[in-house]
Amino acid sequence: MSTIDPSVDASADVDLRTLTRALLEPRVIEEKMLTLLRQGRISKWFSGIGQEAIAVGTAWALDNSDDLLPMHRNLGVWTTRGVDRERLFCQLMGKEGGFTNGRDRTFHFGVPEKNLVGMISHMAAMLPVACGLGQAIRYREEDRVACAFCGDGGTREGDFHEALNLASVWDLPVIFLVENNGYGLSTPTDEAVAPDDIADAAAGYDVPGIVVDGNDLFAVIDAVRDARTHAQNEGPVLLEMKTFRVRGHEEASGTAYVPDELIEEWKANDPIDRFRTVVQDEGELDPEEVEAIRTELETEVDALAEWALDQPEVTSTPEEERAAVFAPGPDAVSTTPDADTAEARFIDAIQDALWEAMQADDDVILMGQDIAEYGGAFKVTDGFVEEFGRERVRNTPIIEDGAIGAGLGLAIEGLRPVVEMQYADFISCGFNQTVNNLATTHYRWGQPVNVTIRAPFGGGIGAGPFHSQSREAWFAHTPGLKVVIPATPRDAKGLLHTALADPNPVLFFEHKKLYRSIRGEVPTDSYRVPFGEARVAREGTDVTIVTYGVGVHWALAEAEHQAEANGVELEVVDLRTLIPWDREMVHESLQKTNRLLVLHEATRTAGFGAEVAAELGETAFEWLDAPITRVAAEDLPVPNAKPLEDEIYSAKARLRPKMNELLTF
Repeated sequence: MSTIDPSVDASADVDLRTLTRALLEPRVIEEKMLTLLRQGRISKWFSGIGQEAIAVGTAWALDNSDDLLPMHRNLGVWTTRGVDRERLFCQLMGKEGGFTNGRDRTFHFGVPEKNLVGMISHMAAMLPVACGLGQAIRYREEDRVACAFCGDGGTREGDFHEALNLASVWDLPVIFLVENNGYGLSTPTDEAVAPDDIADAAAGYDVPGIVVDGNDLFAVIDAVRDARTHAQNEGPVLLEMKTFRVRGHEEASGTAYVPDELIEEWKANDPIDRFRTVVQDEGELDPEEVEAIRTELETEVDALAEWALDQPEVTSTPEEERAAVFAPGPDAVSTTPDADTAEARFIDAIQDALWEAMQADDDVILMGQDIAEYGGAFKVTDGFVEEFGRERVRNTPIIEDGAIGAGLGLAIEGLRPVVEMQYADFISCGFNQTVNNLATTHYRWGQPVNVTIRAPFGGGIGAGPFHSQSREAWFAHTPGLKVVIPATPRDAKGLLHTALADPNPVLFFEHKKLYRSIRGEVPTDSYRVPFGEARVAREGTDVTIVTYGVGVHWALAEAEHQAEANGVELEVVDLRTLIPWDREMVHESLQKTNRLLVLHEATRTAGFGAEVAAELGETAFEWLDAPITRVAAEDLPVPNAKPLEDEIYSAKARLRPKMNELLTF
């Protein structure tokens, strides 16, 4: 465990009356909440009583321009930062006028104007986000830091270690603040964490680790101020604040699992009592003045709480809630019909879009494993680092969750990160950040999230079960994510430009087999292909095939065969985007053909084709002359041997027999 020598005596240069009020305010609010809970007027509360010095001291020591990422028990961060009290109380009471419009509870929200970033319930998940914030600060050469809170239990999560490592290797201005309050929910820290001091973990990442008495307000202020200076100049710091949770994980859980003598021991170490003793013994404030501040606060809090409880319940409409899931997207900027074009491979089109976007906007930043000098596993970013530099083309460690979380932090700071998954299969290691953090942020507190995740996916190259999966349905099932799967070079470039401009998280799936196997005419200028607009890849009158990605090429080949062999004209509809998907065009096609086959490379059960089939079965039943047919992969992991993949697993092998069945129904 390393240390940083204290450089500032916090008690020597503060307005003690203001600091006293700052420390007492969260305690008074909490006491009111506990009273309301006992009266049955609110339903839930996570108490931070006994831990106020950490939240208040940290917010006090940092500049208001610094980013703060607090958690449930850090009410003092919000009050010390001067968050609007009326909105805060409406939020805490779940009433109209809160920060999340009833979409999330207590402190699961951010306040951008106060540089507060909202948490999610998953432990340590905000630490990689702090790395992204710190990366933006370094990139813009700003005099700020990011400070992220984490509980002792959260330090066992992978995100904790991914974030510490990333911050260290990139020398990011980040303070990782661990509140070690003795318990997870009911599990004592010493049963979950091996070392006596969590701060010792810092040494493994060449980061200073400092143990702080978290119940000493002045010690907290000193430590955070010193950590801020170090983070600005030399890189990250890990602060372990020793404290105790004298109440339950949340009030309903109680404290029966905590020995009574331990609670009494820590009550005797109460941060407010200790602070009061110091300022009174030194003659800085007399007891009557402290009590007057408390009485004033109690009056204010009582009035605010009663006012908030009288506010209307949150109401909305389905339309309003749906509209809140995504930030308004960009307008399409299409090319003119006579635009100059050049033949390009699928991979060339993707490279062109990235290159053009980076030339046009310094805020576009690429991150991923081996994407710099090596150029990525598929060489999509070959030559980029030489042109744009290592600050914009960054190799990450092998940390999918950490990299995606950092992307969220960059987006919150207004940058436009593109995170490359080496293979789409590996995004399972980044699932939490993708589906719980990226996907929910705008809906919960209105923060745009311009993060594009590039994901090379799909089979047909003999790569086996961990490098061949088609997992698009995972993300199509997650509100708040857009899912894009181009099939042609022209669409790959135009859709990627749209993704990069979209203020929402986009999963951009690129089929590996298409990278160098298909070519097409692609406009040489920048352009966007709108999301949610399918295209008719081939006109037909007898059957509609709805598909996407490599399935488009399978469908076109089948259409050629059926036309030549049987005089049958198949209409091929390329969805291009799954979220949103173009129901109207599919309806129009089905009205013309009256037969529908849905095709995709992914496994059959719960694949996206099931969604299309169910939707059309419900809304277009009267147009159908035959049952809807689904063609998809066998419900197996992707086999390695080519005969097993091609003949048993692949949807392509089943396409012609199923088409013939549909035509003869």
